[in-house]
This record gives sequence, structure tokens and C-alpha cells, in this order.
Amino acid sequence: MSTDDTHTTDASTDAESTCGASSDDASETTSKCGGSTSESSTSGSSCGGSSSSTDEKVGSTVDDFDADPGRLLAVGLGPGQPEGMTQRAREALLDAEHVVGYTTYVELLPEEVREAADELYDTPMCGEVSRTEEAIDRALAGNDVAIIGSGDPNVYALAGLALEILESKGATASMVNFDVVPGVPAAQSCGARLGAPLVNDTVSISLSDHLTDMPTIESRLHAAAKEGFTISIYNPWSRKRRENFEKCCEILEEHRAADTPVGIVHGAGREDERVEIVELGELAELGETDLIDMTTTILVGNEETYVWDDRMVTPRGYESKYDY
Repeated sequence: MSTDDTHTTDASTDAESTCGASSDDASETTSKCGGSTSESSTSGSSCGGSSSSTDEKVGSTVDDFDADPGRLLAVGLGPGQPEGMTQRAREALLDAEHVVGYTTYVELLPEEVREAADELYDTPMCGEVSRTEEAIDRALAGNDVAIIGSGDPNVYALAGLALEILESKGATASMVNFDVVPGVPAAQSCGARLGAPLVNDTVSISLSDHLTDMPTIESRLHAAAKEGFTISIYNPWSRKRRENFEKCCEILEEHRAADTPVGIVHGAGREDERVEIVELGELAELGETDLIDMTTTILVGNEETYVWDDRMVTPRGYESKYDY
């Protein structure tokens, strides 16, 4: 079956289930597998567009499904290119009947995976809850389902959300044979582009995380910078949250020397990949450039990190114990 015939999005308005679950209220927007989802009363987005007060709620329970449950896998794609995907992830996706994910990640799938799937289902940015529930509904309706994300499912991703929604539906992880297929996280794939910046204690922080308030993010940044950790910064820049990046630079400059090495990787593993190493004092001025956006990961060295032969090096501490 071609992907053109089976590709669906969360804009689907089918009024009844196609996968064996009952639907009690045809006036609700319903899942392709029968799990109703609450309609948004606003058109804004809480992920960077206009503000929204929408409170998404789970629209079905395990009792709504008549079929024997299938399988649900949270699969990490790694940095994005097919060769960056683990063999286990590739095999899991080839075996999956349905693949669910953010539109950009579905588009990154290898053609063989897209062709092998019975159905592909994607949602745009900020559709995390709706697409995760969709994946769960499809699994509860008897399908083998993979919900995908870049990097690793346990790093700023949906593995935890999937378990939370399963619990809220009255289901269990074992009921759908839930499993996580790890992928290479962005910090690690970007670190590999930069040399060896992450071989000591590291803290990861997302600057454009709409689930975390900025005072909390600032507190984490202060603590990590003050304590001397290497810092990996995810989602450093968005148009709606440029002040987060500006504040981040202020905090880093408060605790780190201006010549601290900073690695910047834009679009790791993708066609528009760019890699640069700069000094901390130069970082703030790069916020208005196309080098730093939501596909960029920034790695801020600790007080011992240095640049050698165009590569960042963070000593592990072996030099204090061994002669070499």
C-alpha cells in the first residue's frame, strides 16, 4: 500500500472508528482508532505561537477497545539521517504496522520504512499529546505501533508521556507490550561533531521548553554553570522565546570566562548541518543568525575545556593519575 494512500494527520475528522473501538459522540473529533480527542477552543499554540488555554484531555479508556491489544514502541531516530539510526530502531520501524510522529520526523524516515508501514500518522509541532494518544489508541485497537522522535525517547521526548496516558486510560504498559528503542541523543551526536566535549559531568537544559517556566530554567543554568558542569543546551532559540537565549548567555557569562569554548551544531545529521566552535563571549551575538534555532544544540565547555586542532577537548582527569 503506498504512503500516499495511507498518510493521515491529526486534522482527520472521521466520525467513527476504523480499528475496533466504540465511539459514543460523533460530535467530537475522534481518533482513527476510536479514542476521542478534545477539540481546541483556541487557534493559538502554547509552543511558540499565540498563547492558548486549551487543556487537552484523554478521550477514551481501555474499555472502549474490543480487540486484543497490539504493541507500542517508542523509537528514537537519532540525529536524523538514516545511517544515524540504530539497527534495532530500523528493524522495529520495519516491523511496525503504524508509525506515528511529528511531521518533520516522519519526513525524515527512510523510504523503506515509509513504504513498509500500513499507515503513517503525523501531527505538526505542539501535537505531542494528540499524537501520543493516537499511537496508544491504535495499539489498544490491536495494531503494532511505533511512535517516533529524533534523538532518544527518554530525552525531552515522549516515552514518559506515553506511559502517563496509558495509565490515565486505565491500561498498563504490559497490556500493549510497551518498550523503548533508544536512539543517539542530540547532545551525543553533536558532541561527536565537535571532538570530545562531553567526557566529564554534563547537564542538559532546554531553553524553549514550553512545559518549564523560565525562572526554573534560569535556576538550573545558574547551578550548572556555577558547579562547573559541561552544559548541553537544547532548543536554544525561537522567535517567541528569544529572551530565553539572551538570559542564558547572561548567566553563562556570569559564571564562565569569556574565552570558554562553545560548540554549536545546527541540524546535526541533516542536509543543512553546520558546525562551529566559538568563544562564550561571542555567543550572544549569534542569536539573531540562522546558525542558532530549534534544530541547534549548543555545548558549553567547563573551565578545563580547550580547543585543539579544531576540536573541543574536555579532560576526563586521567592526567592527574597517569603519565602520558
